[in-house]
Amino acid sequence: GSRSRKEAGEGAALTVTEQPFLFEDTTWIEVRDGNPTAQALFDRHYSRRLASKGQARIVGPGQRMVLLTPCARALFVWRKFISKDNQEGVNCVIFRNEGAGRSSDLISEAMRLAWLRWPGERFYTYVNPRSVRSSNPGCCFKAAGWVRCGTTKTRRLIVLEATAP
Repeated sequence: GSRSRKEAGEGAALTVTEQPFLFEDTTWIEVRDGNPTAQALFDRHYSRRLASKGQARIVGPGQRMVLLTPCARALFVWRKFISKDNQEGVNCVIFRNEGAGRSSDLISEAMRLAWLRWPGERFYTYVNPRSVRSSNPGCCFKAAGWVRCGTTKTRRLIVLEATAP
């Protein structure tokens, strides 16, 4: 059921799953970093470090956009920061889809929203080919127009990028 902020405790964030029908016509809802529903999805992603599971925050310093689907079955997080490996642009920190729709469609819509915030920026993400089940790592990103642009030196992660249309 629905509760007011006062009933939930002043300043308490209500989870998106309480009234998903309010967001029927949108693919993504921007939520705060630390949203418990987003955190639960992140905790199930392969990139989540064991030591940090259960911590409220998902994103480190820098500009961010945390997106959750109205059904609370997909999470997409963008972060603009200074990369240690000299990547430039806005990083897709995490994308996790647990049945919210076709992944490439969700990625395309997340890109549209990010380009509204960061016009013309390059997007990039890392894929660990040893941690995904696909024989084509990053397939859903590639279907959304991303291309492979390299591999990291230390962890041998695949780097994918998308440039503004």
